[in-house]
Amino acid sequence: MSEEILINITPYEVRAAFVADGVLQEIYIERRLHQGLIGNIYKGKVHRVLPGIQAAFIDIGLERAAFLHVNDIQTQTTSKDIRDLLKQGQEILVQVYKDSLGSKGVRVTTQLTIPGRYLVFVPGMHQLAVSQRITDESQRERLMQILTPNETGGYIFRTAATIATTDELMEEKEFLPTVWSEILSRNPRAKVGELVYTEMPIELRLLRDKVTDSISKIRVDQLETVSQMREFAKHHLPNLMDRIEHHAGPQPIFDIYSIEAQLQKALHRKVYLKSGGYLIFDQTEAMTTIDVNTGSFLGHGSQEDTIFKTNVEAINVIARQVRLRNLGGIIIIDFIDMSDSQHKTQLLQLLNEALSKDSARTEVSELSSLGLVQLTRKRIRESLERILCVPCPVCQQRGTIKSLETMSYEILRELEQTARHFSWPGFLIMAASPVVEYLCTESVSKINEMELKLGRPIKVQVESTYTQEHYDILPMSEKE
Repeated sequence: MSEEILINITPYEVRAAFVADGVLQEIYIERRLHQGLIGNIYKGKVHRVLPGIQAAFIDIGLERAAFLHVNDIQTQTTSKDIRDLLKQGQEILVQVYKDSLGSKGVRVTTQLTIPGRYLVFVPGMHQLAVSQRITDESQRERLMQILTPNETGGYIFRTAATIATTDELMEEKEFLPTVWSEILSRNPRAKVGELVYTEMPIELRLLRDKVTDSISKIRVDQLETVSQMREFAKHHLPNLMDRIEHHAGPQPIFDIYSIEAQLQKALHRKVYLKSGGYLIFDQTEAMTTIDVNTGSFLGHGSQEDTIFKTNVEAINVIARQVRLRNLGGIIIIDFIDMSDSQHKTQLLQLLNEALSKDSARTEVSELSSLGLVQLTRKRIRESLERILCVPCPVCQQRGTIKSLETMSYEILRELEQTARHFSWPGFLIMAASPVVEYLCTESVSKINEMELKLGRPIKVQVESTYTQEHYDILPMSEKE
């Protein structure tokens, strides 16, 4: 499988597409006006302590106060009462670990970390730990024997540490504490709300955190960024230098594999399967539901086999779409009901395998008797839909709009009510073109009946700026 990263740089945003065999797998978008804050360390001030929910609001200089839960406070005491750990007006260093989502402010922690390519330095930890994604026990033991904790903190081995040499690990071990020392030296002089440590820009973060040996090329359409990435790679990831290329052709970089078109499809509610089946994605504030349907797929065997094949085909598409759309929180998958217990067991195994490729932590529940599977996926940034879209002003976030028939009946009802209150010589209905057309064809008899009933003329007129649910009933002048 050929895997690449395509990075599109403009003055207003950075977009990075992870592609496998020409198929978009994951997208990262960071806009200059709404840059991600994850990893940034601020000098904060306790604005308010909330013992009822064991949390506090911290002023870090943003429009909304940051949220700090008691479980995210690093402490040497055994107390878990927020009142014993924080006082209003207290100044503390906090690090953002979850961006603002919807109406919620950023989530912060006092358990600070300084990430590198292979290691994460944790001030005050004084021990070693290995990423849970490294499951090979021999690898875990090997890594634990290479390093010892620093006098100011400990280390967590990242997944990439398995391919690092001892020299690379030792070099990073020495470098990361120096970053922490710089933070400590800036802290006394810093004002409340001031940044004391800024995470790297997205293109360098992706190079540090997301690029694996399977990535053959990293194509970037801005020469200056290519130089910055190569310079970073030269000092920290020399094996990646030759993979970073400048895309200088006339063709936009996201047109190489029709990324723009794939990105648009990722916003669609319906996703088709090759067999003829399809998936329906519904994202709400509380959860996301995914409905699996056979559609036009009839299969060639028994009904049970057809259902199982559709469910299996859906799994890889669901895993990819969850990553691509960056769906987080609770996700409910409504598979087509199966009666064969072996098929159910296989389905769960395949789903876990497909989701294991995801860098975000996911947990899968058992398949319920109704064919439902609940999974949770760690949410640290907004979903693709929330980044690219806003709530629909036409449907008022319902996801639907009133039908033409519904609109015509609504207008006729209001027309009758208006006639009771106003002695106008006639009525002018102003509405969108489809509504007017419906009134003048399907509901023309009803308009005529209403004219006879009210004893006054009714005129219908198109207003090009109106949406389908927008209309006005105005008085008709005597001249009309």
